[in-house]
Amino acid sequence: MSKNKPVVMIGLMGAGKTTSGVLIAEALGLPFTDSDRYLQDKHGATSAPIAAREGKEALHRYEAEHVLESLAGEPKVIAAAASVLENAEVRAAMRKAFVVWVDADDAVLAERMRTSKHRPDYDPREMRARREAYFREAADLICDVGMLTPEQVRDAVLRKMGLPDVDRD
Repeated sequence: MSKNKPVVMIGLMGAGKTTSGVLIAEALGLPFTDSDRYLQDKHGATSAPIAAREGKEALHRYEAEHVLESLAGEPKVIAAAASVLENAEVRAAMRKAFVVWVDADDAVLAERMRTSKHRPDYDPREMRARREAYFREAADLICDVGMLTPEQVRDAVLRKMGLPDVDRD
Protein backbone atom coordinates (compact mmCIF):
# COMPACT_ATOMS: atom_id res chain seq x y z
CA MET A 1 0.00 0.00 0.00
CA SER A 2 1.18 3.52 -0.69
CA LYS A 3 1.24 6.67 1.36
CA ASN A 4 -0.18 8.32 -1.77
CA LYS A 5 -3.57 6.78 -1.05
CA PRO A 6 -6.16 8.91 0.77
CA VAL A 7 -6.95 7.93 4.36
CA VAL A 8 -10.45 8.46 5.74
CA MET A 9 -11.03 8.50 9.48
CA ILE A 10 -14.52 7.36 10.44
CA GLY A 11 -16.24 6.92 13.78
CA LEU A 12 -18.77 8.41 16.13
CA MET A 13 -18.32 11.80 17.76
CA GLY A 14 -15.71 11.73 20.49
CA ALA A 15 -13.70 8.90 18.96
CA GLY A 16 -10.75 11.12 18.08
CA LYS A 17 -10.92 11.17 14.28
CA THR A 18 -9.28 14.59 14.14
CA THR A 19 -6.64 13.92 16.80
CA SER A 20 -5.50 10.65 15.23
CA GLY A 21 -5.99 11.97 11.71
CA VAL A 22 -3.62 14.89 12.25
CA LEU A 23 -0.91 12.51 13.49
CA ILE A 24 -1.42 10.20 10.51
CA ALA A 25 -1.30 13.12 8.06
CA GLU A 26 1.96 14.35 9.61
CA ALA A 27 3.49 10.86 9.41
CA LEU A 28 2.45 10.43 5.77
CA GLY A 29 3.31 13.98 4.74
CA LEU A 30 -0.26 14.50 3.50
CA PRO A 31 -2.64 17.41 4.03
CA PHE A 32 -5.37 16.98 6.65
CA THR A 33 -9.00 18.04 6.39
CA ASP A 34 -11.93 17.59 8.74
CA SER A 35 -15.62 18.24 8.43
CA ASP A 36 -15.76 20.82 11.22
CA ARG A 37 -13.19 23.09 9.55
CA TYR A 38 -14.77 22.50 6.13
CA LEU A 39 -18.22 23.45 7.41
CA GLN A 40 -16.86 26.55 9.12
CA ASP A 41 -14.90 27.66 6.05
CA LYS A 42 -17.48 26.86 3.38
CA HIS A 43 -20.80 27.28 5.21
CA GLY A 44 -19.91 29.76 7.95
CA ALA A 45 -20.67 27.57 10.97
CA THR A 46 -20.05 24.23 12.63
CA SER A 47 -22.52 21.35 12.61
CA ALA A 48 -24.86 22.32 15.46
CA PRO A 49 -25.61 25.85 14.16
CA ILE A 50 -26.01 24.57 10.58
CA ALA A 51 -28.45 21.87 11.74
CA ALA A 52 -30.42 24.47 13.72
CA ARG A 53 -30.41 26.95 10.84
CA GLU A 54 -30.93 24.66 7.82
CA GLY A 55 -31.90 21.26 9.21
CA LYS A 56 -30.07 17.96 9.59
CA GLU A 57 -30.58 17.02 5.93
CA ALA A 58 -28.62 20.07 4.77
CA LEU A 59 -25.91 19.41 7.36
CA HIS A 60 -25.53 15.81 6.21
CA ARG A 61 -25.43 16.93 2.56
CA TYR A 62 -22.60 19.38 3.38
CA GLU A 63 -20.72 16.69 5.34
CA ALA A 64 -20.98 14.31 2.37
CA GLU A 65 -19.84 17.11 0.05
CA HIS A 66 -16.71 17.50 2.20
CA VAL A 67 -15.69 13.86 1.80
CA LEU A 68 -16.52 13.67 -1.91
CA GLU A 69 -14.58 16.86 -2.70
CA SER A 70 -11.64 15.73 -0.56
CA LEU A 71 -11.46 12.30 -2.21
CA ALA A 72 -11.61 13.89 -5.68
CA GLY A 73 -8.39 15.86 -5.13
CA GLU A 74 -4.84 14.92 -4.24
CA PRO A 75 -4.48 12.29 -1.50
CA LYS A 76 -5.05 13.57 2.02
CA VAL A 77 -6.19 12.40 5.43
CA ILE A 78 -9.88 13.12 5.90
CA ALA A 79 -11.75 13.15 9.20
CA ALA A 80 -15.28 12.40 8.05
CA ALA A 81 -18.49 13.14 9.90
CA ALA A 82 -20.21 9.92 10.95
CA SER A 83 -23.31 10.83 8.94
CA VAL A 84 -21.50 10.38 5.63
CA LEU A 85 -21.52 6.60 6.01
CA GLU A 86 -25.28 6.65 5.47
CA ASN A 87 -24.70 8.05 1.97
CA ALA A 88 -24.19 5.31 -0.67
CA GLU A 89 -22.28 7.67 -2.99
CA VAL A 90 -19.79 8.48 -0.23
CA ARG A 91 -19.37 4.82 0.72
CA ALA A 92 -18.65 3.99 -2.94
CA ALA A 93 -16.11 6.84 -3.23
CA MET A 94 -14.39 5.73 -0.02
CA ARG A 95 -13.51 2.38 -1.60
CA LYS A 96 -10.45 4.02 -3.18
CA ALA A 97 -9.23 5.16 0.24
CA PHE A 98 -7.75 3.43 3.27
CA VAL A 99 -10.53 3.69 5.87
CA VAL A 100 -9.82 3.71 9.60
CA TRP A 101 -12.67 3.25 12.06
CA VAL A 102 -11.77 4.70 15.44
CA ASP A 103 -14.20 3.41 18.04
CA ALA A 104 -14.72 2.95 21.76
CA ASP A 105 -17.43 1.79 24.13
CA ASP A 106 -20.51 4.00 24.18
CA ALA A 107 -19.74 5.06 27.77
CA VAL A 108 -16.28 6.29 26.75
CA LEU A 109 -17.67 8.27 23.81
CA ALA A 110 -20.49 9.74 25.91
CA GLU A 111 -18.02 10.86 28.57
CA ARG A 112 -15.78 12.51 25.98
CA MET A 113 -18.76 14.44 24.61
CA ARG A 114 -20.17 15.41 28.02
CA THR A 115 -18.06 18.57 28.16
CA SER A 116 -18.61 19.46 24.51
CA LYS A 117 -21.15 21.94 23.19
CA HIS A 118 -20.88 20.24 19.79
CA ARG A 119 -24.10 18.27 20.27
CA PRO A 120 -25.36 18.27 23.83
CA ASP A 121 -28.05 15.63 23.10
CA TYR A 122 -25.52 13.12 21.73
CA ASP A 123 -26.43 9.47 22.36
CA PRO A 124 -23.72 7.12 21.03
CA ARG A 125 -26.00 4.05 21.32
CA GLU A 126 -28.52 5.59 18.96
CA MET A 127 -25.85 6.68 16.48
CA ARG A 128 -24.13 3.27 16.63
CA ALA A 129 -27.43 1.47 15.96
CA ARG A 130 -27.90 3.53 12.78
CA ARG A 131 -24.34 3.45 11.49
CA GLU A 132 -22.37 0.47 12.79
CA ALA A 133 -23.08 -1.78 9.80
CA TYR A 134 -21.82 0.96 7.47
CA PHE A 135 -18.68 1.47 9.58
CA ARG A 136 -17.94 -2.27 9.45
CA GLU A 137 -18.53 -2.38 5.70
CA ALA A 138 -16.17 0.54 5.00
CA ALA A 139 -13.35 -0.06 7.49
CA ASP A 140 -9.97 -1.42 6.44
CA LEU A 141 -8.79 -1.13 10.05
CA ILE A 142 -10.66 -0.82 13.36
CA CYS A 143 -8.89 0.84 16.31
CA ASP A 144 -10.30 0.75 19.84
CA VAL A 145 -9.51 4.24 21.10
CA GLY A 146 -10.72 3.27 24.54
CA MET A 147 -7.50 1.23 24.68
CA LEU A 148 -5.20 2.93 22.15
CA THR A 149 -3.63 6.38 22.28
CA PRO A 150 -3.75 8.57 19.16
CA GLU A 151 -0.07 7.74 18.60
CA GLN A 152 -0.83 4.02 18.77
CA VAL A 153 -3.65 4.51 16.25
CA ARG A 154 -1.20 6.30 13.94
CA ASP A 155 1.32 3.47 14.27
CA ALA A 156 -1.35 0.80 13.64
CA VAL A 157 -2.40 2.62 10.47
CA LEU A 158 1.19 2.89 9.23
CA ARG A 159 1.79 -0.82 9.92
CA LYS A 160 -1.42 -1.86 8.15
CA MET A 161 -0.41 0.31 5.18
CA GLY A 162 2.98 -1.44 5.14
CA LEU A 163 4.90 1.67 6.17
CA PRO A 164 7.43 2.08 9.00
CA ASP A 165 6.39 3.48 12.38
CA VAL A 166 7.29 7.07 13.14
CA ASP A 167 10.72 7.56 14.75
CA ARG A 168 10.48 8.69 18.36
CA ASP A 169 13.81 10.40 18.99
